[in-house]
Parts: sequence; structure tokens; C-alpha cells
Amino acid sequence: QVQLVESGGGLVQAGGSLRLSCTASERTLSSMGWFRQAPGKEREFVAAVSWSGFATRYADSAKGRFTISRDSAKTTVYLQMNSLKPEDMAVYYCAATTLIGLRVGVREYDYWGQGTQVTVSS
Repeated sequence: QVQLVESGGGLVQAGGSLRLSCTASERTLSSMGWFRQAPGKEREFVAAVSWSGFATRYADSAKGRFTISRDSAKTTVYLQMNSLKPEDMAVYYCAATTLIGLRVGVREYDYWGQGTQVTVSS
């Protein structure tokens, strides 16, 4: 059972930056992703990175502002978030999948972290 622990959330002003980290209890075997969930809304895809780290995919809302990456040990994934907007405010979740390829669906991920709050003030 892979355990994921996120960190790096917090309060930031609009236009600011945050870097989220997610550490897995063991080396993950496939892609990892970041999702977010705002109050009253469904959990949505933000970004995913392949096992190698060379392939990435982003939600339209994240393109050009967020960057996902992972370390060579395949245990940590990062989400660098720049130019944050109030609409980015949500609980951000790290997830790992055992399926091959980049995955964007919530149901395609097997393991989830507990989430970290990102608050953006306007």
C-alpha cells in the first residue's frame, strides 16, 4: 500500500507562487498526478507526470502557470504554481496510479494523499 504525503500548501496573495511536494512511502511504478477540489465542487485534474518524468499533461487552467515534476528516485512529485488566482483556491491532492501512461481521471488513480490546502487571497 503506497502512502502519499503532501506538503507546501498555505496562504498566498493573488499573483504569488507556491510549491507543493508529495512524497511516497515507496518507489511508484507509474504516473503521478495532482488534483484539486474546491468547496462544493468535484475533484478535478490539474497535472500529471509520467514515470520517467519526461512526459507531462496539464489541465487547461494550469497550462503556462503550473509545472509538475518528479525526482529521479521516483518517490517525490512537485507542483510549482505561479501566477496564482483566487479560483485556484482548493485542497490539492497528490495521487499515484498503477495504470500505464498519463492518466487524468480521478478513478484512474489508486492511491491518494490526505490533501493540502491552498488559499489565494485577492
